[in-house]
Amino acid sequence: MAGYRDLKVWQLGIDLALEVYRLTVGFPNSEQYGLTSQLRRAAVSIASNVAEGHARKTAREMQRYANIAKGSLAELETQLIIAHKLGFVAEQNFEKVMQMAEQESRMLSGLLKSIADPS
Repeated sequence: MAGYRDLKVWQLGIDLALEVYRLTVGFPNSEQYGLTSQLRRAAVSIASNVAEGHARKTAREMQRYANIAKGSLAELETQLIIAHKLGFVAEQNFEKVMQMAEQESRMLSGLLKSIADPS
């Protein structure tokens, strides 16, 4: 069985978290404990939950943690939209991260489908 680091969904989750960290460096200091922290936590949670679910070694646990990752991804997208509307994120950067998030969502959905129907 491959390790979680071999999963494309985990790898993209890591890339997404790194991109969010780069993006939030330029946020106002007043947002350090607000959107900056929330975006970073949500982004880190995505790959972390994929890894944790995989480490649990059961389909049921993998499904549970993949669903948690999807929830974290929805949080990330929502917070990113807010940050963009507040003018903290340039359009080009917003589009890039949202595209990564959409790809991650598709991959998580595929993972969940493969767990539900392993054949």
